[in-house]
Amino acid sequence: MENFSQAVLQQLGIKPGSFSFSSRYATVETATMQGSNGEPVVFLRRRFVPQADKFSLLQEHRLKEGERLDNITAQYYGDPERFWQCCDANNVLDPGELTEEPGSIIKITLPEGIAGNTNA
Repeated sequence: MENFSQAVLQQLGIKPGSFSFSSRYATVETATMQGSNGEPVVFLRRRFVPQADKFSLLQEHRLKEGERLDNITAQYYGDPERFWQCCDANNVLDPGELTEEPGSIIKITLPEGIAGNTNA
């Protein structure tokens, strides 16, 4: 799966970094500055949370009592660590907010920048 993921990143013109494809930091560039001891210090540039309308909707999920976001993302994405993708797509910074209210709707989307089927 990792080879496929790297191919997708390359198609999007994104240089693979040291984070896995499923990480929210996979596409964040690094920069270098000089530390106080004169040694170079590598750091991540700022990650801007994308606008929710930048995501292609796959489907909506109606939240059931007691559901957890990691289980929801494992169900739809096959990866419980992609909870942050649901947060981004639903304009939420705190993952707990998405699962507070049973009956609420969570948008399940493709990653930012990947277009969905517009003929649906």
